[in-house]
Amino acid sequence: MENFTMLQFFEWYTNGDGNWWEYLRNESGRLKGVGIDAVWLPPAYKGAAGGYSVGYDVYDIYDLGEFEQKGSVRTKYGTKEQYINAVKAAKEAGLTVLADIVLNHMGGADEAEKVTVRKVNPDDRNEFISDPFEIEAYTKFTFPGRNGQYSQFVWDWQCFSGVDFDNRTKETAIYSIQNESGEAWEDVVGDENGNFDYLMLDDIDTRNPAVRDELKRWGKWYAETVQFDGMRLDAIKHMSFEFYNDWLDHLRTELQRELFTVGEFWSFEVDSLLQYIEATNGRMSLFDAPLHNNFHQASIQGKDYDLTTIFNNSLVAANPALAVTIVENHDTQPLQSLEQPVDYWFKPLGYALILLREGGYPCVFYPDMYGSTYTDKGSDGNDQEIILAKVEEIEPMLHVRKHLAYGLQRDYFDHPNCIGWTREGDGDHEHSGCAVIMSNGDEGLKNMEVGQVHAGKVFVDYLGKHDAEVTINEEGWAEFYCRPGSVSVWAVKK
Repeated sequence: MENFTMLQFFEWYTNGDGNWWEYLRNESGRLKGVGIDAVWLPPAYKGAAGGYSVGYDVYDIYDLGEFEQKGSVRTKYGTKEQYINAVKAAKEAGLTVLADIVLNHMGGADEAEKVTVRKVNPDDRNEFISDPFEIEAYTKFTFPGRNGQYSQFVWDWQCFSGVDFDNRTKETAIYSIQNESGEAWEDVVGDENGNFDYLMLDDIDTRNPAVRDELKRWGKWYAETVQFDGMRLDAIKHMSFEFYNDWLDHLRTELQRELFTVGEFWSFEVDSLLQYIEATNGRMSLFDAPLHNNFHQASIQGKDYDLTTIFNNSLVAANPALAVTIVENHDTQPLQSLEQPVDYWFKPLGYALILLREGGYPCVFYPDMYGSTYTDKGSDGNDQEIILAKVEEIEPMLHVRKHLAYGLQRDYFDHPNCIGWTREGDGDHEHSGCAVIMSNGDEGLKNMEVGQVHAGKVFVDYLGKHDAEVTINEEGWAEFYCRPGSVSVWAVKK
């Protein structure tokens, strides 16, 4: 990849008028023009909430906005035809398209069944806190609106390892289903909550051979129908790594394509991510959740945060080839389940750290590029209006990343409140090379080397924070500076 950049082209509060796929189709050319190379799209199949569903409450993975189910034909984002046309337009514009794959759970079943379960301790899911007993669980999916088109597979209780609701008593708890797999939960990486296989709704049991075969059939059908280029896998921390090894190998063999894949293993412990990479033998990249956590902490601690440690415990430091770096995503934005927003003042610093360095595959979050305003209920139950301002520095940084941020990298992580680095440039990109400096405290000033190849050249701040110019001396060094609590990106004046 030549400084590829991904855009998460949605958020939790994406406009739900059914025109999102049309918007993507119209926006694709502009995105490619400003330096975006790949778009990660939201889950495109029918959710339990129908036309209102963000897509993570999966109901029917074969319904891409084609059947009257859950109160609508279209999904929140549009119809199947619009989806396929939007993917085609994005690819014609030169974008790589990543589909969001949610195979951990299903919701909105069509019928309830009598199921034998045991209740488990939510803090240690390996501990049973009841004898086996019978509940009434919504676990049968017949998809009457689709009526067997594309697949006649019927999901029932034997396809799931756990549920969280007894329709008979209306009790909410975590129930382990006593199915033919025998064991309570599948093997997952890590010991959080004893075993974190169960996350929500009806937990899919990939030990069931019929389930595996169906998911393989569906994966091939989905890829051939939509012609996406790669995938983002949801909630892999809660799934069998062995299943994904088998499933990815099957798809790549059947389709004879690389299918770039990035998984969401949401843990702030880099050792857990490395353990998953080892278990999957590098079959997929992972989002760098620990780095996002560092950004969040830095943003709330201000000048008390030691910027020289910003990459400590990060995946991009440990395995840059498999790290997809982010500042935020749909789960971390305000009012969401993993709410941990990065304060606005720090976002330009965070984006400089992922866009302008040599390690990692950066992913920009839609509201940071476009801005967003939404209302939802806060933890107190009252409506809260959230305004996410556009990060104006992103597009200039995308230009620098695509055209200038190449060559030897020299780091100057030598002051707790002011760090910087330079890229010397290379012979393949005209005028390439840059110097980045940031401060989380007072005005920053740093003497840095960009290389003798730049001797005598005049550098300017591509972010427009300074009108002054900097001239590189004959040894290839210069003093670069930035405003308090800010970042500046210096490169050759054209």
